[in-house]
Amino acid sequence: MKVAVVGATGMVGQVMLKVLEERNFPVTALFPVASEKSVGNIVNFKGKEFTILSMEDAISKKPDIALFSAGGDISLKFAPKFAAVGTTVIDNSSAFRMNPENQLIVPEINAGILTKEDKVIANPNCSTIQLVMVLHPLNQKYGLKRVVVSTYQSVTGTGKNAVDQLNAEISGDKSEKVYPYEIFKNALPQCDVFSEDDYTKEEIKLMTEPKKILGDDSFNLTATAVRVPVQGGHSESVNIEFENEYDIEEVKTLLSNTPGIILQDDVKNNIYPMPLYSEGKDEVFVGRIRRDRSQINTLNMWIVADNLRKGAATNAVQIAEYLVQNNLV
Repeated sequence: MKVAVVGATGMVGQVMLKVLEERNFPVTALFPVASEKSVGNIVNFKGKEFTILSMEDAISKKPDIALFSAGGDISLKFAPKFAAVGTTVIDNSSAFRMNPENQLIVPEINAGILTKEDKVIANPNCSTIQLVMVLHPLNQKYGLKRVVVSTYQSVTGTGKNAVDQLNAEISGDKSEKVYPYEIFKNALPQCDVFSEDDYTKEEIKLMTEPKKILGDDSFNLTATAVRVPVQGGHSESVNIEFENEYDIEEVKTLLSNTPGIILQDDVKNNIYPMPLYSEGKDEVFVGRIRRDRSQINTLNMWIVADNLRKGAATNAVQIAEYLVQNNLV
């Protein structure tokens, strides 16, 4: 199993390598790929050193799978070139997510739709993944009518430069500003750039991707995405209106029995999900589940996950695992 990791020196790329190693993915040949300035440098994997290749060199190796995390422009240019030599690409950018010809996959939900013909597979947005992991079992049981999500997103979602900005501000040092304002001691109601209708790109992803993943466009969804001075993971306050009545304890049991979800909902002992404790973990954590007193068939909850792992790298590797297990590569 020949595997290329495109963007191997970036935050998500580094975690991809770590997750491949942790999960003992059957890599027989590894081709790390990064920008031209990094070509020839070394990355470590399973105790061995691997030389970073150029994009063209990696394509010439005809890997079985290529995990991409190098930005949308790079994906649009090079993912089709990998696919043309028979490689199955799993792309972490937004380049292909809403393209009808590309599958948008969270393995626990919809991996079953994949075929050998799917050569460029889209990995969803980090905030979307943790949201749909919870929405999926609830939709199957009660039927979604409307979802309102407000995010509290880690600076790691922006990248290393954003982490550097936060740490510099904490220590009182000067640094390059990735955000239009200071992030330390602040909350920025802007994740990504604004569109014409004043929603940000991140909010639009949250409003569109879940419907494609769930295969259901019958419910309404709206979002507000906020960047906060946190490094451990993304948090979401979610208000869900169902088509049908529900029982709180039944909801908790349903979620606690769903693979990939950990219920943390014991408010008497101050137990609830927090990004501080989600960091480095692959599960999606859910808690603060309570009935919405203002509207029937509606509840509130709090969802947290490590955006670099289940929100990006782990989900991509899980897709690759499914492809291998089902002889789709």
